[in-house]
Amino acid sequence: MPPRRVVKKVGKVPAAAIADAINEDLGRRVKKLRGDRGWSLEELASASGVSRSMLSEIERQRANPTLSVTYRIARAFGLSLQDLLESADSASSIQTIRATDRAQIFRKDKQCQIRTLSPLNLEKDVEFYELRLPLNGALRSQPHVDGTREFLTVEEGEVELQSGNFSETLSKGDSATYRADVAHTIVNSGKKEAVLFLVVIYR
Repeated sequence: MPPRRVVKKVGKVPAAAIADAINEDLGRRVKKLRGDRGWSLEELASASGVSRSMLSEIERQRANPTLSVTYRIARAFGLSLQDLLESADSASSIQTIRATDRAQIFRKDKQCQIRTLSPLNLEKDVEFYELRLPLNGALRSQPHVDGTREFLTVEEGEVELQSGNFSETLSKGDSATYRADVAHTIVNSGKKEAVLFLVVIYR
């Protein structure tokens, strides 16, 4: 990652320097967000309606995208324009995720609902989720990168946790930590919806 440009404050900061700093920050953010989701440039282009070549130029910090283009990219990531443009240096030390924020829903189908409880736009090596498994629902995951671990707490219901060749039954109030760099599965083994909190920690 290239170093962040520092503009020394001597009188008024030139408008061109401010624009350059914004474009650099935007390029880094778009590349990071795309990587977090495992999207190719083609997939982001399809989701946003912005051409692959333009996205490539933005990520390489060689483009000066219009407000319309930037808005479409933000929407593709489920972010507001402000969240996408806001630099890390000027961000508030408190970021709030409201219960009504639909952009935080990472997955919702018949097997499970995953809601992200950590900010989508932050660089992080820890991820925090609320997981809801309906009756007979399950979350089946392929191995993550080497050294990844998960921490699971059961808020409601009962689940069977499998990590590699090991398994454990967890009930309300129980917690477990386990390897996530092997195949792992969380299955609702109870008689009602299971509500869980899941923390993923990357090495």
